[in-house]
Amino acid sequence: MSTTAPPASPGTAPGAAADERLLRTSLARRLMGRPELGSVVGAVAVFVFFSLAADSFLQPSGLNTVLYAASTLGVMAVPVALLMIGGEFDLSAGVLVTTSALVSSMFSYQMTANVWVGVGVSLLVTLAVGCFNGFLLTRTGLPSFIITLGTFLMLTGLNLGLTKLISGTVSTKSIADMEGFASARAVFAETPVLGTTVKSTVLWWVLLVALATWILLRTRFGNWVFAVGGGAGAARAVGVPVRRTKTLLYTGVAFAAWVSGQHLLFSFEVVQSGEGVGNELTYIIAAVIGGCLITGGYGSAIGSAVGALIFGMTSKGIVFAEWNPDWFTFFLGAMLLLATLLNTWVRRRAEATR
Repeated sequence: MSTTAPPASPGTAPGAAADERLLRTSLARRLMGRPELGSVVGAVAVFVFFSLAADSFLQPSGLNTVLYAASTLGVMAVPVALLMIGGEFDLSAGVLVTTSALVSSMFSYQMTANVWVGVGVSLLVTLAVGCFNGFLLTRTGLPSFIITLGTFLMLTGLNLGLTKLISGTVSTKSIADMEGFASARAVFAETPVLGTTVKSTVLWWVLLVALATWILLRTRFGNWVFAVGGGAGAARAVGVPVRRTKTLLYTGVAFAAWVSGQHLLFSFEVVQSGEGVGNELTYIIAAVIGGCLITGGYGSAIGSAVGALIFGMTSKGIVFAEWNPDWFTFFLGAMLLLATLLNTWVRRRAEATR
């Protein structure tokens, strides 16, 4: 049975097939292909809902509180999203934030050094933990769930054991009177902007989202991330450095944990060794709500930011509306399921229209 070739587009030589990469697509079709579409729709719905349900939600102080809550989650959600796009998880991310803060605080206090020395040592230790996760993952072939669960348990024990051994209690000593504290607090805890006090996590959040988006969409490394998430074996076959890519992704999570840990320390001056447990699930939830697939190879940094914003609006909107906060986890679980279903539907529609 013979087939008839489709008509050539204007300007195409007779008999030549049109290159599908040159075909123009409508704006609606391009938007349908974006992984963060579902989360943006959800964010608009949540914003409108709490704007009507809580009078203080739209006040400047209320919006500032929402942004701060979203940013503390969003700083970590960005690299966690990149890691999930690369096909892996990090269950140690939550306690690593606390580890970062504890190392910075205890090193500065015990060595009676400028707090910036402790900040630098904390950066090295935190990055070493990220490299450790990436090294074990790529060298042993064990699932990231097992590797990072082990790291999670070890860090949880170290945080508590070393803090009690060195400080005698489950919390660190205050370093508020030490040299360099004021400047470190200005960088990691709060920054004056246009006469108001805006938590620096908002600025860190915006910076990380912009950087991660540029990396994913404009660099070779971004192509590697999508490739290893889609299939490590196939990526390796075409020359993608799978081991290096995954190790760098874990290092990126560690860097964000360092930033979040320093914010924790310089905001409250002391650190409780048991903090951070369970936060890793919240980071993953924000990334999934933002359009990242559990299976890897699909998602965006902007989507993770929208997911964190939804979390911030919901957590603070419930308080502003004077509802029982015990219901928050119910809404969080419902958002996770609805976002996953919506993202799956959007992705299937986008694939069907190609």
